[in-house]
Amino acid sequence: MTEAPPCPSGLDRTECRVQGQVIPQDLLGELRETAFDRAQGDVLRQRLEEDGYLLLRRITAEDLVRAAREEVFGRLAEVGEIRQPVVEGIATGTSRRREMVADLGKFWQSVSEGPALRRVSHGVAIQQVMDTVLGEPARAQDYIFLRPSVPGRATNLHYDFPFFARGSSRIYTVWTAIGAIAACEGPLVVVEGSHHFRDLIDPVLQIDYSSPGSGQVSITSSAIELARERKSRLLTTAFQPGDVLIFGMTILHGSLDNHSPIGRARLSSDVRWQPASDPIDPRYVGPNPPGTTGAGYGELNGAKPLDVPWHVR
Repeated sequence: MTEAPPCPSGLDRTECRVQGQVIPQDLLGELRETAFDRAQGDVLRQRLEEDGYLLLRRITAEDLVRAAREEVFGRLAEVGEIRQPVVEGIATGTSRRREMVADLGKFWQSVSEGPALRRVSHGVAIQQVMDTVLGEPARAQDYIFLRPSVPGRATNLHYDFPFFARGSSRIYTVWTAIGAIAACEGPLVVVEGSHHFRDLIDPVLQIDYSSPGSGQVSITSSAIELARERKSRLLTTAFQPGDVLIFGMTILHGSLDNHSPIGRARLSSDVRWQPASDPIDPRYVGPNPPGTTGAGYGELNGAKPLDVPWHVR
């Protein structure tokens, strides 16, 4: 098989789509990069407060990222979902996962706990970043949200609060690009300034996450409508292997549509980090973390076979 062409290094703004629509140029912006310097923790924290996020380039070495990518996609190739060579991440559009795997949750847990993946998601490089950002020793939750997003899949805009709100009040998401991600492959998107949308944030903060049936505050507007109404922009970038985006619990984010013409799956992970001195949410730590609903890794979208038709969206 001929290898698929590499992702372009820059953002192709004409390929940025959300909910099936091309994002108007006046509503589209690029995430601001920040240089990582272990001696500049105060600068990083100030930028995080100002922008609501930190985009740090190539934090993890590319060889480690490639190994993690091959490990994850290799497991998915075993169940018929990814073509060879697996590092290219080209989806087959079919799956044998249901017939080959007795427990989809346990299968996804085994993929999510792969040693090469963990050297990226919980590795020394990100540990140093989060120690610096927090200004004290940091600790990661064990539970990882691994996202192999095939064409036809996207993540709607949402706030991470209240799902990770137990334990520490200083929790941050670290989203990592496990390979290059072009605009057509559904990169992460952030709503500019949404960490200041008090009319949306305040109801989110009032959710009683300990009550059965409590859930998200829904964002009823489309991403484009919301950006226009708020005089804001949808921010994204062309991610490179090992790039990380760090953000708090109260910034709107999601993903662009993956409409890759060659069927490439976007691969990323997100993990919650916090000060090691703070209490940690027991739902997301330990050898068999129960997760948000108690179903463990079986509750995640990643546990669903990757056989969604590409023409969806």
